[in-house]
Amino acid sequence: MEKQKKKRSPTPLRLNLLFFSVFLLFSVLILRLGFVQIVHGENFKRDLERREDITISNPVPRGKILDRDYRVIVGNVPKNAITFTNEGFNQKEMLETAERLAQLIDKKTDKVTKRDKQDFWILKHPKLADGKITKNEKALYHAKKLSDKDIYQLKLDRITGNELKGITANELEVLAIYREFISGYKFIAQMIKNEGVTEKEFAVVSENLQSLPGVETATDWDRLYAFETTLRSVLGKVTKSDEGLPADQLDYFLARGYSRNDRIGKSQLEMQYEEVLHGNKSKVKNITDKTGNIIDSQPVTAGKRGKDLVLTIDMDLQMAVDKIVEKELWLAKQSPGTMLTDRAYVVLMDPRTGEVLTMSGKKLVKDKVTGKVEMIDDALGTFTTTYNVGSTVKGATILTGYKTGAISPGTPFDDAGIKIKDTPIKKSYAYLGRLTDIDALKKSSNVYMFHTALNIGKAHYEYDQPLNFTNKKAFETIRNSFSSFGLGSRTGIDLPNEQSGFKGQSRLPGFLLDLVIGQYDTYSTMQLAQYVSTIANGGYRMQPHVVKQILAPAAETDEIGPVAQEINPTVLNSIDMKSDWMNRVQIGFKKVMQEPGGTAYKFFGDAPYSPAGKTGTAEAFYDGPLRSNYGKEPPPVTNLSLVSYAPSSNPEVAMAVLVPWAYQGEVDNKASLRIGRKVLDTYFKLKNK
Repeated sequence: MEKQKKKRSPTPLRLNLLFFSVFLLFSVLILRLGFVQIVHGENFKRDLERREDITISNPVPRGKILDRDYRVIVGNVPKNAITFTNEGFNQKEMLETAERLAQLIDKKTDKVTKRDKQDFWILKHPKLADGKITKNEKALYHAKKLSDKDIYQLKLDRITGNELKGITANELEVLAIYREFISGYKFIAQMIKNEGVTEKEFAVVSENLQSLPGVETATDWDRLYAFETTLRSVLGKVTKSDEGLPADQLDYFLARGYSRNDRIGKSQLEMQYEEVLHGNKSKVKNITDKTGNIIDSQPVTAGKRGKDLVLTIDMDLQMAVDKIVEKELWLAKQSPGTMLTDRAYVVLMDPRTGEVLTMSGKKLVKDKVTGKVEMIDDALGTFTTTYNVGSTVKGATILTGYKTGAISPGTPFDDAGIKIKDTPIKKSYAYLGRLTDIDALKKSSNVYMFHTALNIGKAHYEYDQPLNFTNKKAFETIRNSFSSFGLGSRTGIDLPNEQSGFKGQSRLPGFLLDLVIGQYDTYSTMQLAQYVSTIANGGYRMQPHVVKQILAPAAETDEIGPVAQEINPTVLNSIDMKSDWMNRVQIGFKKVMQEPGGTAYKFFGDAPYSPAGKTGTAEAFYDGPLRSNYGKEPPPVTNLSLVSYAPSSNPEVAMAVLVPWAYQGEVDNKASLRIGRKVLDTYFKLKNK
């Protein structure tokens, strides 16, 4: 009998299928995980751990500028500041931060432009801005016939004036802050406000930094001028925090570790010694993750403020000379024929070292708003402007004559005028009789210098006949000789933009005669000071310099740091001449000031410090700020100059005075002599104190 077989349950089969499917899925998953770990594991690990090290440099206070007695001329005054560093924030995040910051500080909105307002309006009203684009324009955009830039420009063009007027005062302040946020560079602190930050603003921002990502409170600085406007044109300027590095020097400064928004010296001493005064910035390494968020900060180097400059300038003497120049310039303006008189210059130098003790310049200018004439500092003009100086160069003419053999010590000439055919007679201010070289200097004979020039040029002179030179290089001979004293060449002063002067282009014989009496080429006051120093010290052309020492920064800001560098005297060249020749010129210079009949005797004959020197009067053409009033023919004017040194036996100070356009007409106001006597009196008075 067959038993009826029981039916098998389908459940075990289904479970097996399920288990098999799960097994397959797990196998695939394990294989995939293995593939990811083995093949791409290292790449994913690097992506996960990817980070970027960014070194941030923080500015330090600038070095100070001191006078020769270590008194601060230019220092730093600290001030509160609020900065923002873009740590990778997007527009929305920066706008939100700007809105919160605007509630805590007052921000001027005068720098906000129309374009800033347009960009801000689009940012605040994206839907309204999109609505300004037509369907046709959108189609052209999708067809790539209009670019993103084209679409954005259409939005800008279609923003109405009323829509811009709808920006409230509060929103305008937010915009002023926001534009500062986006104008900076990533991971570089951008100045948001450093003028007029109140203690309350500084405190409340400091308390809310957690809700102001990227914002920091800091200490900024301004340059402090202890002697106000004295010597300001030479001290120079520093860029403002919103100027940044100059575009034409961007690569230069970036290569030296500067940030794009660093403040730098932009003129004169501040610029010339920028790398000394700038200091070493503190550096912090910011470590960011792959999204750009800062995850850690590590100090790299501590900052060190800039080194200090010690100048050769004596500020007591500088201010005293400034007052003399200012007073005498105002006094000269009361004389007849001084409508064009507007400036005067003085340089005092140590002839043994080239140290500039004083460089004073004053200029009269008319205020554009009030129309009132005021006196401003123009010490810069002592080496950046040049003029015809007249007879002060005659010492160089005599020495050139000796060197070329045109004259010998004691050679006499009659002071009768020189007449070249078809030209006016060339003569001295009066007939001075028969003169030797020394008396020619004492009485300032033009004719003696003319004969010297004729001999240098190897000319055959006959009264009222044409004149030709056999020596075709006479101009070069004289100019090269003058240059060895510093006349007509840059002195080498440690300041930028020095001018060498203008050299007359014509080679007609008459102009050679003008050259040797200082009425053809132009020279600066600094060149005159170098020239007379060369005569005073016996023939060594010293390089003038205004920086005496460079000091390392002290631990305390009020202390004097150790000397990092001493600026030693530099001899640029020595005059290849016999000592007897130089002695004769020195005797002539002494007679100018100490012997009756000398052109400066009336002013210096009783001076107790035994001065020596040479006066100068040059007939020149006016080329100042009022020249346009006179058309093509500027009026003739007289320039006054004076060079001197004292004591005559062992000189310790050399002086140059230059008063361009001192007068028109016949009334000589003697401004250069009046200034020179008072300046030397003041020098020795202060020295004795």
